[in-house]
This record gives sequence, structure tokens and C-alpha cells, in this order.
Amino acid sequence: MSLKFLHILLEGVKDERMAQLNKMSHEAEEKKMVPRKNAPVFVLGCVRSGTKLLYHTLLSSGNFCVYRTESNVFNLLGFKFGKLQHRKNRQRLLDVWLKSKLFRRSELTVDEIAPQILENCRNEGDFLRILMETIARKQGVRRWADSTPQHLLYLPLIKKLIPDALIIHIIRDGRDVAVSLRKIGWIRPFAWDRNGSLLVSGLFWKWMVRKGRNHGSKMGSDYMEVHYEELVNNPRDTLAEISMFIGEDLDYDRISSKGLDSVKSPNSSFKSDENLKGLSPVGRWKILLSASEVSELETGIGDLLTDLKYPLVDVPRKTGSAVRLKSLAYLGIFSLKLWLKSHTFLGRTANVGQMEVDNQGDP
Repeated sequence: MSLKFLHILLEGVKDERMAQLNKMSHEAEEKKMVPRKNAPVFVLGCVRSGTKLLYHTLLSSGNFCVYRTESNVFNLLGFKFGKLQHRKNRQRLLDVWLKSKLFRRSELTVDEIAPQILENCRNEGDFLRILMETIARKQGVRRWADSTPQHLLYLPLIKKLIPDALIIHIIRDGRDVAVSLRKIGWIRPFAWDRNGSLLVSGLFWKWMVRKGRNHGSKMGSDYMEVHYEELVNNPRDTLAEISMFIGEDLDYDRISSKGLDSVKSPNSSFKSDENLKGLSPVGRWKILLSASEVSELETGIGDLLTDLKYPLVDVPRKTGSAVRLKSLAYLGIFSLKLWLKSHTFLGRTANVGQMEVDNQGDP
């Protein structure tokens, strides 16, 4: 497949799909906007960038409902079960979802959520809003947040269906993200590039962050970027800025005292490694990567690191065609997969393994 053909394929957005999105969002756009202090907050970013830390920080503030999992609504459920304006598709979704971890973590009963989904849900935004508002009412709080990292790729759809949504894009040094992704084996390189896990992990970070920033640039005052390093090293001032953005008092002392989940126990890829679990999550790559690994990685992602004000190491860059060609190939594949998932039947084949479905009995 030529790069020219790939470019044409990726850039083409069908009129039928746009019409579908406009129809899905019609009712949402007509709804009265809720006050900013009650608006839903999406804490999004590339995997291993600190989304859980910031999400659990919000939950620890006391005014957000507690839902201890990723909803996976826009990146999985919306594709897997078809158009939700059809009742049969809503029932198909519930048949699986009610047996999954996603339902169990809600701590709702079937009667509290299933009838609402069947009667009032017409799209992914409705599903997430109904779910989270029901949890919030049961817990006696006034707002909710979501922290599914890959929802970053679906920001235009999220804003169409949930116009009140406030987006916090948390960004971490791509070298630290690459080290973490390589550790957990989250991104698989091509079969012929088995030693390329570090570079492909960095390229995935670059692709996701650029997608998120591109979408966010069109959202005006409803989009904010936060650097993970600032949240870790200067939490008071960083939380003060986020407080202004979301209209919520994020009191650092109260949050530290309550400290839900990763606020108290960091969600580190290295926590099982006795030699590394005490290592600061900021700049970990400086210890774990060799000079040649840094050189290759910065060749692939250095342009975005520079744009984000992360200083590069003063080492010779690999300027050979191999790194450049691999970068083009992987970035193209990431975009192609997203396009195929979003615009073809392949979305229906999405793996529900991450939902942890229990088929042994009734929900």
C-alpha cells in the first residue's frame, strides 16, 4: 500500500458518517448547558501519562462520583454494538455490559440502570451520561468525570454528544511514557521489528498526543492541557489552575487526606520491581535508557518533545532513513486502524476482553 493511497484513505471522511454524527448530536446540542461547576470532566491522555492520578485526584475532592474503571464507551461500546438508536442494539449492549466489570464497578443494580438505557439512550453520549448521572445521584454528589485514555481520539464526537464536557488533556514526557509502555508490552511492533518496542511506544505517544492537541485546539475554553510533571512536582499550583478551569475547589490538603487509589498508591508500571519502584516517575528514562536508545527515540519523537518544551539530550541523533521510514509506517498504521474502526464494520469486531465479562450467571 503506497503512502499516497494511505494518505487519501485516511483523509477521506464520508458524507454519510458526518450526517450520522450530526443527527446523533442534534438533541444534545439543543440541551441547556449546565453551569460549569456541574459540567462533566474528561481526564484524557496517552496511556501511562497520569490520567489515573489526575482522575483519582478529582474523585478525592469529594464532589465527583466514584467509578473505579474506564468506561470505554466511545472507543469500544459505541462500535461493538452498532447504532444505539435501535432498541435491539441497546439490548445487545446491555446483555454483555451487565455481565462485565464495567457494570460491577458502578455498584448499581440492574433495575437502577437497565430500564433507563433501554428507554432513554440513543447514542454513546446518552449511555455515558445516564450511567454516570445515575451513579452520582446514588452517591449524593453533583458531578462526574471519565478517564478512558483512548477517548482522547474521539473528542469531536464527545463534544457533539456531550456539549458541556470539559476536557483536561494530561501530557507526560514521551520518553517516560515509552519506557513505561515497553515495560508492560502495551504496543507490539511489527514482526520484522521485534527490537523496536521502545521506538514504537514513543511513536504511539506522539500520535495520540498530536491527535488530542489537534482536536483540543478547536474547543476553545473547554480544553486544557496539564503536564504530568507539574502535577507531581508542583501539585498545589497545578490544582489551583485546574480548579479555575473546571469550576471546582480542589483543595490539596483535603485531597491528600482522603487520597483515593492512585493518589495514595501510584499506578506505576514498575511497582513490582524492587530496584525501581522507589524511583521518581519524572525523568525515569534518564536512568533506564542507554545513549543509543535515547538517540533513536528522540529521532522519532523529538519534534513533539521540543514543541512541548521537553529539552532533548545533547547526543548524536540517528538520521538514517530506517528510523524515518519506520516512523512513517507506524504513524500511518495507527491512523489507518483508527479510521477502519471508526468507519467500517471492523468496529463490530472489537475485543471485549478488557470488559472482563462474566458469563457464568446473571448480573
